[in-house]
Amino acid sequence: MRAFVLKLKPANGYSGIVHQALVSLLPVIVFVLVRLNFFQLALAIIVLSKWRMFAVKPRYWPANIRANGIDIIVGFSIVLFMTHSSTSLLQLMWALIYVAWLVAIKPITNVLGTSFQAMIGQLFGLMALFLEWPAAPLYGLVAGAGVICYASARHFFDSYDEPYSRLLSYTWAYFGAALTWLLGHWLLFYGLVAQPTLILTVIGYGLAVLYYFDHTDRLSKLMQRQFIFVMLAIIIIVLSLSNWSDKIT
Repeated sequence: MRAFVLKLKPANGYSGIVHQALVSLLPVIVFVLVRLNFFQLALAIIVLSKWRMFAVKPRYWPANIRANGIDIIVGFSIVLFMTHSSTSLLQLMWALIYVAWLVAIKPITNVLGTSFQAMIGQLFGLMALFLEWPAAPLYGLVAGAGVICYASARHFFDSYDEPYSRLLSYTWAYFGAALTWLLGHWLLFYGLVAQPTLILTVIGYGLAVLYYFDHTDRLSKLMQRQFIFVMLAIIIIVLSLSNWSDKIT
């Protein structure tokens, strides 16, 4: 199935130009719908653009949804960022970022490219989750963070053909959900970034870099200690400098 899809995908020439133009049309449609305050319709358009996920037998749907999870998360997140933008210029900027995602970043299939995709998906997804629903019930935030962390981890580990990809992804999802449950009782924001997003980004990116160097046999004990020290230092600074006084009752 994978090889068949790759054959259908235009790579260059006139067909490639047409394909890129059609792909670039999606952010334009989303931008227009957001400007017209059709927020739900913009989200629906992103889902409809993934119709090929369901153009197979139902038993393949879960695998297709998982494979396209990061792309859907990024698309939904950018729509939410647009709706929270105060000016049309900022909305246009997010539309251009979406074009860059669809045209330049999403098509990358090498290890570093897919790792970068997973990192963007987790960052955008968590930012959008806490930005849109900061006052949502805690169980909703926990479930959302768990799904986003699972999707990003699975996307990351699958690019390395990791035999324990599912187990590691569930572990990271549980950690993200547990951290959200803990910090969600005193949800703090640094500008537009919620504290769980910041901490999960620091830990997740640090562990991803360590895994990459270990996978390529370039991870030394000194490098491992340095990365762990930097991650812990950033987390301690964030927690110690946070204002908890108005969050504790």
